[in-house]
Amino acid sequence: MSSNVSPRYDLVVIGSGPGGQKAAIAAAKLGKSVAIVERQNMLGGVCLNTGTIPSKTLREAVLYLTGMNQRELYGASYRVKANITPEDLFARTAQVIGREVEVVRSQLLRNRVEIFPGTASFVDEHTVQIVDDHRGELTTLRGDYFVIASGTRPAHLPGVDYDGERILDSDEILSLRSIPASMVVVGAGVIGIEYASMFAALGTRVTVVEKRDSMLDFCDPEVIEALRFHLRDLAVTFRFGEEVTGIEIGQSGTVTTLASGKRIPAETVVYSAGRQGQTEELALEKVGLAADDRGRIQVDKHFQTSVAHIYAVGDVIGFPALAATSMDQGRLAAYHAFGESASGMTALQPIGIYSIPEVSYVGATETELTKASVPYEVGVSRYRELARGQIAGDSYGMLKLLVHTESRKLLGAHIFGSQATELVHIGQAVMGCEGTVDYLVEAVFNYPTFSEAYKVAALDVMNKIRSLEQYQS
Repeated sequence: MSSNVSPRYDLVVIGSGPGGQKAAIAAAKLGKSVAIVERQNMLGGVCLNTGTIPSKTLREAVLYLTGMNQRELYGASYRVKANITPEDLFARTAQVIGREVEVVRSQLLRNRVEIFPGTASFVDEHTVQIVDDHRGELTTLRGDYFVIASGTRPAHLPGVDYDGERILDSDEILSLRSIPASMVVVGAGVIGIEYASMFAALGTRVTVVEKRDSMLDFCDPEVIEALRFHLRDLAVTFRFGEEVTGIEIGQSGTVTTLASGKRIPAETVVYSAGRQGQTEELALEKVGLAADDRGRIQVDKHFQTSVAHIYAVGDVIGFPALAATSMDQGRLAAYHAFGESASGMTALQPIGIYSIPEVSYVGATETELTKASVPYEVGVSRYRELARGQIAGDSYGMLKLLVHTESRKLLGAHIFGSQATELVHIGQAVMGCEGTVDYLVEAVFNYPTFSEAYKVAALDVMNKIRSLEQYQS
């Protein structure tokens, strides 16, 4: 294996996912010399190659080919394509991934960020070694600062043989050779529910197994109940409070054994119960750092580790582990390293779940407000009451606003249904500007649109507040 020594860089970034990209580009914009290290054929990280972008593209392909969004208008049996194959689904995914990889490459090179393919590990506090097995090269980089953005990989159940065909983790969905007639999804977190809803839409009989007593409990309970009802309508079976103890492969598929003694047969099992930080190969001990039992690195509010010149961002530092927040973490880490002023991460961050249908929210939930003894009122808009909802064939969607009964400030916006992850930003903008529900009442929205739901919900909550005031007067 040949050895190369490269010059010293102001910043070396390990990982090219959303956090790593933005850290590298932010530092380059400040006039710093930057190198970024990524494994072979993984430019853009897990987000672009096996995670966020493929799953969201797959969702769009499922929605289109199954005709799910048009069934209220054209009947329950309506489909754009009768026999949907993995090739139909993944052709679009491969095309999007290819284009996005080139976008990332172009952005990095345009900002004079040098890309080094391979696996990085620390040699000392200012040196990393990069092994590129593909080219048979060993490269040493020195840096004044480092940003670790190595991301995560799916956690595996011990003792189970993941063959990528009958037993898969959530990063291996793209390797499916056929659409299974039945599937067990282990884990009712964001990833598990997203894939469960996609395959249920394709006609797969899905069973979701979750050891907790509920799913997505950080979201509004009413919204999640609506999602659960919709998924059950797609023949999804939920097994809450159940833990998987083993998965066996037989001639015709798999059998999943639960701690309660239940055994669930299915063609395929998708294991999506948690993710593990990719820190094993970094040799963190050589710089005085350590990851926890889930491979996560601890950082402060500036994303700085206990070693002052080493930062960590993205999924490898844990919650919220979202591409959107990782991008800002990377930018802010680079700013802090090089003394650029920044206001820090905003506390107001939207959450989006790309299930079928979508779920999204920003701000507080009713549970949080009740625990904090905050007086609030609820305004609701149902998509079935909107002209756009009728046009689009979405009668189940809803938008829910939480408003302070005294100051009338918007405290939370919770959305279930079409365009939820887009609509949430209207509520985010109003809340970010310390706006009140009066703005939404007085604003003029395009008609017919889903955005009009904000005005309907605002009028609803104002009527309730007005009634309260009348009783008090």
